[in-house]
Amino acid sequence: MTIVIDPPAQPRPSAVTPRDIARAGATRKARDSRLKTWVGIVCTLAVILPVAFARVLPLPDPDATNLAQRRLPPLTPGHLFGTDQLGRDLLARILYGGQVSLTVGILAVVVSGLIGLILGALAGYIGGWADTVVSRLLEAQMSLPLLMMLLLVVALFGPSIPVITFVIAIAQWPEIARLTRALVLVEREKPYIAASRVLGLGRTAVLLRHIVPNIIKQTSLVVLLLLAQAVLLESALSYLGAGPQRPFATWGRIIADGQDYITTSWWLVTLPGLVIVLLVVGVNLLGDGLRDRPASSHARGRRVRSRRPSPTRLTPTTSRTMKRPGSVTSHHAVVM
Repeated sequence: MTIVIDPPAQPRPSAVTPRDIARAGATRKARDSRLKTWVGIVCTLAVILPVAFARVLPLPDPDATNLAQRRLPPLTPGHLFGTDQLGRDLLARILYGGQVSLTVGILAVVVSGLIGLILGALAGYIGGWADTVVSRLLEAQMSLPLLMMLLLVVALFGPSIPVITFVIAIAQWPEIARLTRALVLVEREKPYIAASRVLGLGRTAVLLRHIVPNIIKQTSLVVLLLLAQAVLLESALSYLGAGPQRPFATWGRIIADGQDYITTSWWLVTLPGLVIVLLVVGVNLLGDGLRDRPASSHARGRRVRSRRPSPTRLTPTTSRTMKRPGSVTSHHAVVM
């Protein structure tokens, strides 16, 4: 009797290639980026739009008191968010107070963005003494406790809106300046900068016409993310009593006024805090989604190009006749 032993089966090659894995990763990253962007847009607009149009909404006077309707719970007829300890409509106070908080935050990030962009670009492009001075300023400011510095400046110059805006801007410009300096150091070594100098462009023209437009996108994303930090800083100062004074009602002051009643009237602190959280989360998600978007778009375009079939045709462009003594005439064609 003959026993036949089959050879061991060879492992079948996987149908998944490294290109498929890379393509799946790019697709997942693009999907996550779009999800973050849209969730961030929805959360941000859910706060900004009601705050921006608070004056046209049918809301009670945010400063009108009614002691007979003190601390009414949310969903009370006529008071969606309830009332505070003086009978004032909480929703109206949150929306009107958000106008002050958002105004301070937006102005602060604009000022800090301009300061950081100018100083960072000069430090990165000029170098030498300019880089040394800006670097020492960055190190000196980053070594100081942030909140302590803010409280000290507000105590010296008063808790007005311009002072608080300028203080928050001074606290945030180092982050933008560091990023701008690093981007300019990379950008100035590229060949097109050398070509611009060869063409006779001055240093100022090269910086303003070529370098700054190429780094403004990354800088704008950082400024957007700093908006959430600026709102948090303004709310912290208002909570500690160093924010804009009455009659301005800011989110931090609303929380500070209601903290004594948190055990019996939870909405006085919880609802303004949720509005701040919603705005901060929305801005951060929007910034993260926009930051990841260029890479995902590039991968998506590369994936579409890879799926496009490349035509194969016979082109007799290099066809030629070769004649030699004793040789046979041959024609050559190149496959394109």
